[in-house]
Amino acid sequence: MLKFKNKILGYIKNIPKSRVASYGQVAAMCGKPRGAREVGWILRRIDASDKAIPWWRVVNNKGVISIKGNWTVSKDLQAKLLQKEGVEVKKDFTFSLYSLESQCSRERPWLHYIFGL
Repeated sequence: MLKFKNKILGYIKNIPKSRVASYGQVAAMCGKPRGAREVGWILRRIDASDKAIPWWRVVNNKGVISIKGNWTVSKDLQAKLLQKEGVEVKKDFTFSLYSLESQCSRERPWLHYIFGL
């Protein structure tokens, strides 16, 4: 589990600013395609004030901020951090994965795989 946790945290550290990845995408890229929940559990246990791990860039695969069961962070905080990076988050905590995908494919084609295009 520690090896998987380190892979997860290393991968998340490399998600570019103003980009997101889903829990499942992070898990798959780290060798555990069905490990989305584990990614969530790992992120729930990190220190949210540590900006070295941009946890706010990990979202669900529906384009919705879905933090629950976490006493230290809120949907509002995640939305604020994403907005600060240029991600347009609506009041209902949704955002367009499509616009992020198209920007991604132009700027960093290798990220195409993350979004399953």
